Amino acid sequence: MANKPVTIEISARHVHLSAADLAHLFGEGYTLAFKRALGQPGQFLSEERLHVEGPKGAFDSVAILGPTRAFTQVELSLSDARVLGIDLPVRASGDVKGSAGIKLIGPKGALVLKEGAIAAKRHLHLSPADATRFLLRDRQTVSVRVDGPRALVFDEVLVRVSAAFHTVMHIDVDEANAAGLTGPTEANILL
Repeated sequence: MANKPVTIEISARHVHLSAADLAHLFGEGYTLAFKRALGQPGQFLSEERLHVEGPKGAFDSVAILGPTRAFTQVELSLSDARVLGIDLPVRASGDVKGSAGIKLIGPKGALVLKEGAIAAKRHLHLSPADATRFLLRDRQTVSVRVDGPRALVFDEVLVRVSAAFHTVMHIDVDEANAAGLTGPTEANILL
């Protein structure tokens, strides 16, 4: 089997806001302040944070990623869901219909979302060139092996191909902990 290397990055709990929800939470005309660039082109960590509440618990200082999106989405781990007391579905990013509700509190307002909270399905962003090189296609599922003291094969990794993507795999904190990962780690795509 040909070598198909990929870097795994860890995605901690965060929120993507629509422009309307950003205005509601932070004030009309507010724009997110850039803190640092993320691995995907045009994506960034903002300076702003939100308070996120569920029926049993809450998290302060939850990161907001920019730029704004067409709809608001909250990405949490399954451990986070237990703390909050919500039933969190594992979904591909963007698939929020019928997902968990959650409350967001900002400095100028609060929102109670009827849906929008998910545990993001582990996924592999691929540029078209790397998809061709690895013989992979959009929406395919693959396995990815990471070596080390807690070596692990991640199954059911969703492949997402776009010219807007830089090639990298994203997992949440629970998944990273299972493999003993603490930062970006090299892995190998299996078929």
